[in-house]
Amino acid sequence: MCGIVGILGKSAVADKVVESLRRLEYRGYDSAGIATLENGHLEICRAEGKLRNLETKLDKHPLKGHAGIGHTRWATHGKPSERNAHPHGTKRVAVVHNGIIENFRELKEELKAAGVTFRSDTDTEVVAQLVDRELLSGKEPVAAVAAVLPRLKGAFALGFLFDGKTDLLIAARRGSPLAIGYGNGEMFLGSDAIALGPFTDRIAYLEEGDWAVLTREGAEIRDETGRIVERAVQKVPAGALLVDKGNHRHFMAKEIYEQPEVISHTFGHYLDLDTETVCLPELPFDPKEVQHISITACGTALYAGAVAEYWLERFGRVPVSTDIASEFRYRETPLAPGGVTIVISQSGETADTLASLRYAKECGQKVVAVVNVPTSTIAREADVVLPILAGPEIGVASTKAFTCQLATLACLSVAFGRAKGVLSADDEHKLVRAFMEVPRLMTEALKLSPEIEVLARTLAKARDVLYLGRGTNYPLSLEGALKLKEISYIHAEGYAGGELKHGPIALIDEKMPVVVIAPHDRIFDKTVSNMEEVAARGGKIILVTDPKGAEAAPVNAVQKLILPEMPATVCPMVYSIPVQLIAYHTAVIMGTDVDQPRNLAKSVTVE
Repeated sequence: MCGIVGILGKSAVADKVVESLRRLEYRGYDSAGIATLENGHLEICRAEGKLRNLETKLDKHPLKGHAGIGHTRWATHGKPSERNAHPHGTKRVAVVHNGIIENFRELKEELKAAGVTFRSDTDTEVVAQLVDRELLSGKEPVAAVAAVLPRLKGAFALGFLFDGKTDLLIAARRGSPLAIGYGNGEMFLGSDAIALGPFTDRIAYLEEGDWAVLTREGAEIRDETGRIVERAVQKVPAGALLVDKGNHRHFMAKEIYEQPEVISHTFGHYLDLDTETVCLPELPFDPKEVQHISITACGTALYAGAVAEYWLERFGRVPVSTDIASEFRYRETPLAPGGVTIVISQSGETADTLASLRYAKECGQKVVAVVNVPTSTIAREADVVLPILAGPEIGVASTKAFTCQLATLACLSVAFGRAKGVLSADDEHKLVRAFMEVPRLMTEALKLSPEIEVLARTLAKARDVLYLGRGTNYPLSLEGALKLKEISYIHAEGYAGGELKHGPIALIDEKMPVVVIAPHDRIFDKTVSNMEEVAARGGKIILVTDPKGAEAAPVNAVQKLILPEMPATVCPMVYSIPVQLIAYHTAVIMGTDVDQPRNLAKSVTVE
């Protein structure tokens, strides 16, 4: 999760920008930089590594401008380096950016054909060069940004500073959060309200699609249609916690809405967007030689592993077994020396998963750890670590960690497929392009929240809920049921669609809600037959699908939650959003403690 800061101040802002960036360090980063207006002209200072490296450069060459922007970067396109650090810019504009610009390749080719020379490897520079071209055509900054934003495809947050414009900042968000801080003759911009805590306690949050023009007198906010809108200014305590809830009621809601941003960083870490290839760290084994993979985890992480089982077998054509860690560690599973075991844990401290890791190593296995905390015990004891880069997750019920685990495992699966020769270079390119679309598709999925909130009023009256799915949507149905149980305390079960007639159908009556996760894929018709069986017994069907699925489904559903069409491989990541929102809104209506549900702990470090 990159950090964005912007300040229109009364005095030199460089030190304040760095102070704000330090409050965003918890998000993680690999480089940092700031831009200020020195006597009205843009000056940029950037450094690879930690903020202290940037401060060292600023000590030698101080920036004294009263307007500035800053950024801490997780590499999402282009390796960590000073040349790829933000801000990026030209003589006329500097920009900081979170997220991924999906169509940067087409835009970059267009700009190159027009004679533009690029100085970095990032997708962000495309934004700066597009705005610069509009400025060169005679447009003023506001009109230039307004012309460029509709051309950008993806999920992003942007901050702009312009040469000669000492009283102007422009901000825009689509999928990544941004907050505006109101001061006394000063204005502030930040990825999180916490970044602005030292300077103001009056905060407004930009909503999806908003963009804003900031001057020291205030902010004019426009929605994605260009219409001027009002966003509520909230009073936020100056001593806010390091990680706050933003404009959400619960940490879980905030973490659900962070997913388009955080998953872009996960993919950015494992993908080379320029060559459209997967780039993993060096593995302590040759994927071509691997004959079997064991996956072990607990809870939500287990279901991420179950999705990966489908991907690894399909793309890598390697047999995979997925086990609950608490069973794996005790049943003395025979593991061949030289084999591979993948352990998955958000905290990296899960007791059963750690014990399974140690058992696998005793058996001569090479262990891959998929974790969110790279300094954890599991990370230290594994042979190779694949960090998911989700950032701190406060809500006990995992949301963004789950989808970032899926993103990491999807990249690993593609790497296996390429190494084994199952996937061609063209196949890899297509899959990487599909992964790049995920942040935008997640942003679209979040727009279902109002519909789901209404639906939740019905679900809150149920005693039992059934979730059905096939293929990779089967583990997602298990995850959906787990989420509902965890935070609403309603009994729920997830089943493979083909198992309906093998017992669960006995539960179906007119009081039973059945959530069917069914994009229009190659097995959609099979899932339709399951829906017909449920409908014949009066079950209340809630269908999560795409436009083709909604049109093709022959049965009436209580609710159809319609997502955009997308490649089947990315469905588990995007369809996680409505599944999580169903649980969240139901729990809120039930009045439960959403962030800290009874009897549960964030990290299970004992048996």
